[in-house]
Amino acid sequence: MTALDLGPATRATADLVRGVRDDQLGAATPCPAYDVGDLLDHLHGLARAFTAAADKDLGEMTDSAPEPDGSALPTDWRDAIPGALDRLAEAWRTPGATDGVTRAGGVDLPGEVALLVALDEVVVHGWDLARATDQAYDPDAASVEASLGFARSFSPEGEGPFGPPVAVVADAPALDRLAGATGRDPRWTP
Repeated sequence: MTALDLGPATRATADLVRGVRDDQLGAATPCPAYDVGDLLDHLHGLARAFTAAADKDLGEMTDSAPEPDGSALPTDWRDAIPGALDRLAEAWRTPGATDGVTRAGGVDLPGEVALLVALDEVVVHGWDLARATDQAYDPDAASVEASLGFARSFSPEGEGPFGPPVAVVADAPALDRLAGATGRDPRWTP
């Protein structure tokens, strides 16, 4: 597998983070358990955890999935989260990042798979954030296609790690098909 560059996806999501208004932090998102503040905290946590996974720095950051909590956002979250996303992309560009086995969310997995999981998380949660905050979102095609392939690698009939897929017409835009494959309704609005 040719290593993917997370940079375009992390930059697109970082731009969304910077565009969130304070009055939107309590707004609903396509992730029923998360409001916007929780989703931002989740993005911050996953960026740091998958950076540690790329660095093979196994320990507290990689041993369990964090519980998102919007009230725990740092005061400088508009800078801290994009900075963490930049470091995430850089970590996966490091030679050897996809080699061997690493850990994320308490799960040991091949480095190449961890990279795909990180990419999928950034792209899909970027979509969630864009929808919840009414921002334009146009992630790069390579990131969307790689994330779509990853999401579709789970049983289309069963409930994978994202919940049951939502049916989307075959000729829908790739980002809509990705949303559906990850249990989201592409027509979702706040």
